Parts: sequence; C-alpha cells; structure tokens
Amino acid sequence: MSDLFEGHRPLVAILRGLKPSEALGIGASLVEAGFGIIEVPLNSPTPLESIALLAKEFGDKCIIGAGTVLTTGQVDGVIDAGGRLIVSPDMKPSVIKRTRERNGLSFPGVFSPTEAFAAIDAGCHALKFFPASLHGPDGVKAIKAVLPSAINVLAVGGVTVPTIGDWLIAGTDGFGIGSNVYKAGWGAEKVSSEAKAFVAAFDAAVVS
Repeated sequence: MSDLFEGHRPLVAILRGLKPSEALGIGASLVEAGFGIIEVPLNSPTPLESIALLAKEFGDKCIIGAGTVLTTGQVDGVIDAGGRLIVSPDMKPSVIKRTRERNGLSFPGVFSPTEAFAAIDAGCHALKFFPASLHGPDGVKAIKAVLPSAINVLAVGGVTVPTIGDWLIAGTDGFGIGSNVYKAGWGAEKVSSEAKAFVAAFDAAVVS
C-alpha cells in the first residue's frame, strides 16, 4: 500500500451533504468500520465547521479534508480548519500549487491523459479519475499504462461493492466512495453498515 495513504486503506469516504451536528457520529462510524480517509465536499452545509470537528476528533488517526475545492482561497480555508486532503473535480495548477505550499495532499480531478500529465507536472500527489464510471476499469487501466508508475490513481464515481475487485485488477490504487457509503440524512448505523461492506470487499479483493 502506498505511503501516501499513511497506512490506511485507500478508501475515501465522501460525505456530501454532511451537517456539523452529524459529523462526529458519522466520522466515528466510518473509523470503526475501517475507513481512515474522510472528505467533506465544500458544497455541504457549513463544511469548514464539519472539517474542523472531524480534524480535532479524528485527525490523529485519519486523513481529513475537503472535496469540491475550486480556488486557492478554499485551499487556505480547509487547511486553516485542520484539513489536510484537498480534492477537486477539476485540475487547476494554482490549486495544486497552493495545496503544496500549505503542506496539504493534492488529489485533483482528471479525465484525460492530457489532464493527468498536466496535474502531475503541477505537483499533485495522486489523480482522481472522475467520473470513473465513464471510463470503466478498462479505460482507467489504459490511461494508467502511460502514466508514471509512482503516481497513484483513484477511481471516483460509480465504484460499488460488487465491482471494487474489477477496479483493483485493472490497477486502480484507491477509491472515492460517495453516495454508496453516505447520503445526506443517513444515520451512523446505516453508514457503518455500508462502510463495512466496502471494507470487506476491498480486503477480500486485495487478498485474492
């Protein structure tokens, strides 16, 4: 497993729509289930408050950060709140550079080889292929074949419990899991159940 993930499974829980009042309960259920990387998209209700709560409670045992980060100012806001992971749906060299300057982890969104190489040149830590469902495992495999072997590739969008093994066989290094592990309004018990299913499927696929 890459050192980039700091010993955690390369599974990023994307908590779009999370409210601060829910953050600690949902966070605890994810940590207990085996997730060690948590992302709160910035189009969630008062996301920096949730990130600050999660970072304070779980920052010593998890990588906490934000998704849908589109500007350098948002990078600063996330880092100042205690987050470390900066995930974007697009690829902006300025956002990648600012993330590096603030000692954050940069996971920009890319779709094509051109975008992927531009993100690598800008200094990203890993690539988020989004929406991965449009590529499928074979598409990501084909693009990854021409990328530097050291760069980690995460599939985001369309990854499910039954298909996670197919993505791993194709060479995908990690995954962003959104609505299949959390939807706005889900309670901690539901999130725990879905998260444990992903962890079990990932572990079984890695072993096999």
